[in-house]
Amino acid sequence: MPTTDLLAKAFLDRSCYYLGVEYPRKIRIALEAMPPERLWWRPNDSSNSAGNLLLHLAGNVRQWIVSGVGGAPDVRHRDAEFAAQGGGSLPALLAALDGTCAEACAVIGALAPSTLLETRHIQGRTTSVFSAVYHVVEHFAGHTGQLILMAKATAPEGAVQFYDAAGGMARPLFLPDDGADVR
Repeated sequence: MPTTDLLAKAFLDRSCYYLGVEYPRKIRIALEAMPPERLWWRPNDSSNSAGNLLLHLAGNVRQWIVSGVGGAPDVRHRDAEFAAQGGGSLPALLAALDGTCAEACAVIGALAPSTLLETRHIQGRTTSVFSAVYHVVEHFAGHTGQLILMAKATAPEGAVQFYDAAGGMARPLFLPDDGADVR
């Protein structure tokens, strides 16, 4: 396999790892430690709750990857993601996000390296498949950080932990039970 194809495959595999494993698991750990009454709490009218961000992540991943890259119908209602002030439980929201991420990883996993250079029209703009995947991963990372911060601000001290630092090592606690770094 040519080096460019190997690089493209590594990019696609790592994108699925972030969207299908690391970020959703960190979100789950963080939000399960947060008091349940904080799921839909907003500090002010111009801020989003954790529930809004979960809806938003699922909507963004579905619109950009499942629909925009994969060709499924675009059924997103972006404004509703931010307008919601309740409705979904944490287990239901996490299940929906997990399902959307699994669909996105199926789309990404089926892409040929040459597909990364193709263009798509997503959310009113023309972009490459590479840029769409890259955008979704970085967007997901940013909101993962926000959700972790929200949880750490309200969860009991030490309840949000992602690494075991014993022996000076940072062993991830969010990986599968066998500890393998899924790539």
